[in-house]
Amino acid sequence: MKTLYLDVFSGLSGDMFIGALLDLGVDFRQLEYGLAQLNLDGYSLAHRRAAKCGIKGVKFDVHLTAPAKPPENDGPDYHALSHSHSHGPGDHSHAHSHGSGEADHAHDGSRNFHQIKALIRSSTLSDWVKEKSIAVFHRIAVAEGKIHGMPPEQVHFHEVGAVDSIVDIVGGCLALELLGKPRVLASAVVEGTGWVRCAHGRMPLPAPATLEILGARGVAISQCEEPRELLTPTGAALLAEFAEGFGPMAGLVAEKVGYGVGTRDNDTRPNVVRAALGVVASPSNRWSVVSGQSGTTGVATAHDWDTDTIAVLETNLDDLSGELLGAFVERALGEGALDVFHTPIQMKKNRPGVLLTVLCAAADADMFSELLLRETSAFGVRRTLAERRKLKREFLTVKLPQGEVTVKLGKLDGTVVQVAPEFESCRQLAAKSGVPLKAIYEAAIAAARGHLR
Repeated sequence: MKTLYLDVFSGLSGDMFIGALLDLGVDFRQLEYGLAQLNLDGYSLAHRRAAKCGIKGVKFDVHLTAPAKPPENDGPDYHALSHSHSHGPGDHSHAHSHGSGEADHAHDGSRNFHQIKALIRSSTLSDWVKEKSIAVFHRIAVAEGKIHGMPPEQVHFHEVGAVDSIVDIVGGCLALELLGKPRVLASAVVEGTGWVRCAHGRMPLPAPATLEILGARGVAISQCEEPRELLTPTGAALLAEFAEGFGPMAGLVAEKVGYGVGTRDNDTRPNVVRAALGVVASPSNRWSVVSGQSGTTGVATAHDWDTDTIAVLETNLDDLSGELLGAFVERALGEGALDVFHTPIQMKKNRPGVLLTVLCAAADADMFSELLLRETSAFGVRRTLAERRKLKREFLTVKLPQGEVTVKLGKLDGTVVQVAPEFESCRQLAAKSGVPLKAIYEAAIAAARGHLR
């Protein structure tokens, strides 16, 4: 599986994110065409080669034109979403100035989160881009809503910021799709020092929304010596939504490297984000040198299995009834968990208990953690990320005297190593024919193996 590693040593903003992906090979015209499907007025796009501190990359710009008439608000005009847009960390001239090292946030609310969702959903973009774009906006709206004490749906973006943020966020999701939807990892998150001015007063960096977004996802942030903002709320929301993990590179084989360039000239580091696209080698699939009989060397080839990263959620329980435990398993599976199971364990004071485990997509870890805390007696949830190696899967339909059965095949390096009849297919045929389920199951395996010879 392709991996995109974001080296955010100089922070991140929406336009820098898109610039880096363009430098990796995303086609600008395809990006422009995709964003046109939003039917959003008031902007034009541009990109060019640029450099910061001798590092060349792509500078992506959203040029704001005469703003279109804002949509009618369908609710109270509460505080406008602040600091949600970004064109190079610290460069937000259309909304606030950093001339003195402080951000000045404008608040002329006109587009709320509910309206932005409707705009995205009514477009002809792919379901994946719609889902991810709304998810990124949701993280920002939840953060701002918590800061200002209002529901996320009522949080407003000011008109200029709304256009800018929509292009940055939807454009970032679209660029990821055009890149093949790679797995995303990131370096440790850093922010500069200084102050921002906003409607809720003079606040130190990180900006309030940035801190809330990262905190809600459980992402650590450290400040560095750069005396200005590096990470914007848009950049934080993109990281929170897409990055499966944060830390140094580990076994990354970089096939392409791209740079997204910001506007400002920083004091201590180039204003760029570095993006490496490649594969992460593990001990089992990393290229390794071996000795040949004649003194030459060769390499062990990598397997063709699929890889991904999932979240493993665990909690120890000794005071939950079997009925509630069973209900939770059904609920979690119904909500999209990859697997849910419980294991007998011995707890403190020799009490019998269960280890309840939920496997889920990394992006869904927070949702299922909340479900565990709400629907069980747990006071805490342990969360780890685990890499999976999965066989290539194909499905085969075999014909038995009683009817047809679907069989799942697992392949490794082109060879079938697993044959598994689909249980529900076998069960239905057994019930229909009156033949024992076990006999149907065994006959399906034999038929599949015979077909493969």
